[in-house]
Amino acid sequence: MDTCPITSKYLEKFYHIDGSQLERHYKEHLSNYNNWDQKDHAQKWLLFPENMGTRLIIDETALSNGELYTIVTNKEAKGRKGAIVSIILGTKSEEICNVLDRIPEEKLNKVEEITLDMSKAMGRIVRYCFPFAKKIIDRFHVQSLAFDALQEIRIANRWDAIDYENCAMKKAKILNKKYIPEILENGDTPKQLLARSRYLLFKSPNNWSKSQKARAKVLFERYSDVKEAYSLTYSLRMSYNKHIHRDVARLSLARWYNKVADSKFKSFNIISATIYEHYEEILNFFTNRYTNASAESFNAKIKSYRASLRGITDISFFLYRLINIHA
Repeated sequence: MDTCPITSKYLEKFYHIDGSQLERHYKEHLSNYNNWDQKDHAQKWLLFPENMGTRLIIDETALSNGELYTIVTNKEAKGRKGAIVSIILGTKSEEICNVLDRIPEEKLNKVEEITLDMSKAMGRIVRYCFPFAKKIIDRFHVQSLAFDALQEIRIANRWDAIDYENCAMKKAKILNKKYIPEILENGDTPKQLLARSRYLLFKSPNNWSKSQKARAKVLFERYSDVKEAYSLTYSLRMSYNKHIHRDVARLSLARWYNKVADSKFKSFNIISATIYEHYEEILNFFTNRYTNASAESFNAKIKSYRASLRGITDISFFLYRLINIHA
């Protein structure tokens, strides 16, 4: 049966509504955004003292154009409703503390543990705002330093391989000869081997695919420094993966320090010095093995929301929608 013209026009208008128009209508009429009690200062800070708990996570994330915000979340909420305690523009400890000081002192004093990274600013915030909280350096921040050092060594070798190949090609051209690159056992050239090894170095050997095992074998035979750096990174990871007591972890980290000293890798020695500076906070992880996984999950959700919107043009309204879901 034919549809009447009026109904057709209505359906066309309903189903082909402009997305921007719908968003504006929701913002101005359907939502409570214009009456939101934190709207005036939303771009600078948001605070939800009612979401405070005894175990918190403090981390930073980029919302738009690389602009960093410091986010405090309640670990017990696991990134869901009631997770957000505070969202504050910037990473300066003084500005963060000024906002968190608005939370009643009795709530701040009840915080028992805070998971954070190794930045001095974060440490100052915890000392000032949460004087009775035990600081826990998250394992992933420690491990990421080792991964960065490992990748730095791989990249240095890759630049050398590229330079060597460029020189060989230039020499062949001068001699009017055809350049034939070296093909390794697994089918890669040295330049390709180092480029394609990036992801396997993040994984444990038992998680390598068949091709990654073949590539790792050639990589480690050819580049002993990459093999040694991978061994250091892997041994640090295994210290965290084992469910060991704090005192055993102390001994395990001490052995790792000795390996780093023997390696004479500058980047790894810088890491060991950084870890030494935060030794007790790092060892606190092994008491209850708390991580900032829920904060990383929350950051991933923010990135997902941002991607679905194809970027953020109105930060205040974006935060309004974010807190309606997670605060």
